[in-house]
Amino acid sequence: MTCNIRKKFFAELLGTFFLVFFGTGSAVVTLLVSDSIDPLNVGIGILGGLGDWIAIALVFGLTVMICIYVFGKISGAHLNPAVTIGLLVTKNIALVDSIYYIVAQVIGACLGSIALFLCLGNPSVAIGGLGATAPGLGVTYWQAMFAEFLGTFFLMMVVMGVAVDKKAEPGFAGISIGMTVAAVIAVLGAFTGASINPARTFGPYLMDMVLGGQNLWAYFPIYLVGPILGAICAAFAYAYLAKDSGVCELPQPFNDE
Repeated sequence: MTCNIRKKFFAELLGTFFLVFFGTGSAVVTLLVSDSIDPLNVGIGILGGLGDWIAIALVFGLTVMICIYVFGKISGAHLNPAVTIGLLVTKNIALVDSIYYIVAQVIGACLGSIALFLCLGNPSVAIGGLGATAPGLGVTYWQAMFAEFLGTFFLMMVVMGVAVDKKAEPGFAGISIGMTVAAVIAVLGAFTGASINPARTFGPYLMDMVLGGQNLWAYFPIYLVGPILGAICAAFAYAYLAKDSGVCELPQPFNDE
């Protein structure tokens, strides 16, 4: 592993760690606070209904935005295997680099869930489920997968438009992508948990199972297939739309050493 890819690997690991720790942490804390006040609360937490999802969505969105501004100049701040795969199929990242990125993202997500458990203890698993995603009541398997597809399609279109396209206005990628994540979670959260990121679901699933929580792996294809297909379709769709303007690679500030 060259010095360059090591830095990118660490940037993706740290970024995804923060995304999972703070993002899923917001959902877990909401549930824990709600449980301590009123165990019969019918919303996800203390605000009930959409209010909770807006709060959680803002934490996710702000975390993504900050991570992009911090790590974007090092690795591009994908923080999401679906995004990495979307960039791979449109030749905006090398295959070898994409493998390192995805491994780093998965490790970062698992470490984020472990850190959340170490901070909040057993209730984070027993009550909060470490923020693991699952379809809402009455939502079928295929409806959930389609929702994840659409949410990730939207996210990937924004990534292509504000971070990859040569004509994108500089400096707006972080806030644009972060607010896109927030918008998707606010709307889709009640349906699927709005993962739109296989690593974000993988980490809580694995750690939840290891630490004695629920086994939710039957739902994992929803959060693997839906986001990856959504990202691939969006990447090709934007590449087609921007064919005359051209697209470029995400920032690569360090040369291989």
